[in-house]
Amino acid sequence: MFKGLLTTLKEWASKPVTISYPEEKRPVRPRFKGRHELKRYENGLEKCIGCSLCAAACPADAIFVEAAENTDDERYSPGERYARVYEINMLRCIFCGFCEDACPTEAIVLGDQYELSFTTRQSAIYTKDMLLEPVPEGGKPTPQKTEPGVYTRAVPAMKDPQD
Repeated sequence: MFKGLLTTLKEWASKPVTISYPEEKRPVRPRFKGRHELKRYENGLEKCIGCSLCAAACPADAIFVEAAENTDDERYSPGERYARVYEINMLRCIFCGFCEDACPTEAIVLGDQYELSFTTRQSAIYTKDMLLEPVPEGGKPTPQKTEPGVYTRAVPAMKDPQD
C-alpha cells in the first residue's frame, strides 16, 4: 500500500505533460506520414510527370492521375507529360507510403501535417491545387514557356534519397 502511495506522490509532484493543442503544436517524429504534398523543382516546374505509378501502387485505390502532354509553350514538368488531374481521396487513403516509394521523381511526399478534418465527402478529395506546394523563391509559376530542346529527360538525374 505504501509503495502505491509513494508512486502516486511522485507523479503528483512531477510536471504535467499536457500540451495546449491549438496554441502549441506537438512536434512529429522524423518518419511521420501525414498529409500528401506534391513537390516542385527550384525553377518552379512540378516534379510529377504523370506516370501514374503512385496510383498503381496504392492498395486502397485512393489516387487518380490523368496525364497530358507538355509543350514548349506550356511546360508544367521537365518530362514529356505532366499530371493534368491529380486527386487523392483522403477517406480511402491509409497513409501507407507506397505512393511515395513508387514515385520515380520523388514528387509525392507524405508531409508532417496531421490536421485533417472533413465535413463532406467532396471536401475529402484533395485536388492538385490543394496538394501542390507553393512556387519556391526565385522560381516561376507553371505553365512556363521554354526553349525547344531544353528538357530532354523525363526523370532528371537524382541524388540518393535522404531519410
